[in-house]
Amino acid sequence: MDLVHVWLCLVGLVVILYVVLDGFSLGVGLLFPFAGNEAERDELINSIAPVWDANQTWVVFGGGALFASFPLIYTVLFSALYIPLLTFLFGLIFRGVAFEFRVNSSRKGVWNLAFFAGSLIATISQGFVLGAYLSGIQMDQNRFSGGAFDWLNAFSIMTGLALIAGYCLMGSTYLILKTTGNVQQRAFRQAFWSAVAVTGFLGIVSIWTPIHDMSFVSRWMSEPRVYVVWVFPVMGIAAMTTLFIHLKKKSEIIPFISSLFVFLSAYLGLQAAIYPYVILPSVTLYDAVAQTRTLEFTLWGVSICLPVILAYIIYSYWVFRGKIGTEGLYH
Repeated sequence: MDLVHVWLCLVGLVVILYVVLDGFSLGVGLLFPFAGNEAERDELINSIAPVWDANQTWVVFGGGALFASFPLIYTVLFSALYIPLLTFLFGLIFRGVAFEFRVNSSRKGVWNLAFFAGSLIATISQGFVLGAYLSGIQMDQNRFSGGAFDWLNAFSIMTGLALIAGYCLMGSTYLILKTTGNVQQRAFRQAFWSAVAVTGFLGIVSIWTPIHDMSFVSRWMSEPRVYVVWVFPVMGIAAMTTLFIHLKKKSEIIPFISSLFVFLSAYLGLQAAIYPYVILPSVTLYDAVAQTRTLEFTLWGVSICLPVILAYIIYSYWVFRGKIGTEGLYH
């Protein structure tokens, strides 16, 4: 594997780690208004409190990795998608402030609303970015040449709504894993209806994407891609089927794992559909990659930092494994 593909895999790994790890904490924020009382909202907060800061590490790491390895992607995307990307960051900041202030506030209502609003803003902004990215970006001589609101269209709005449903699914299955009692029982119901919504959105995306851009069909059917690309939708169908079966059985662990595989299958299917392009419709990874010496030099840093960060996060999840009690203690 050459350095270009090594870096493509590294950036792809960081993206999916962020989507999965911060996705369920955003999902918990989206489900915040549906808690029955402040004690239940405290339980929701406590379920993500030990790990949510570490989950957002991947935003910083991913931005740095993208800038170092594929500077053209970084430049063009931040020019074309400046508004939704900046809104996404503001949403994360807003959520973080609400998270910290709520703990010490005697009037939690405004901070409850702020925590939900920050989660919603961050989620739907990510959906806008994804939809705009798949819609293609207007370029001229490797520079963004479109308008400030090219990212806002019917397809990006649909992906924003789909991501809300997806993060609600991950958040609710995470709460099944981490909570008990009324919170867990409500999470089972929320997970079921979120899964129904995600199934519907996956069907819409599967139909709308090739209509939106027929080049997806030609890439899917090209050899040798056509022999392997079917694996990802099959994986998604199997994961969603498993999810519904184990929600009905009131399983605790399998629904969360299944929801992760639903996201993983969609992500890998997307990557298989657009490869080797990194900026649709015409920029390939070889057009966007940095110089070889830059890739070699930065790879040394990543080879040191990435294992340390992963080890820390794995250790954090191991320490705070188990159920969260009403007192905020794990057992």
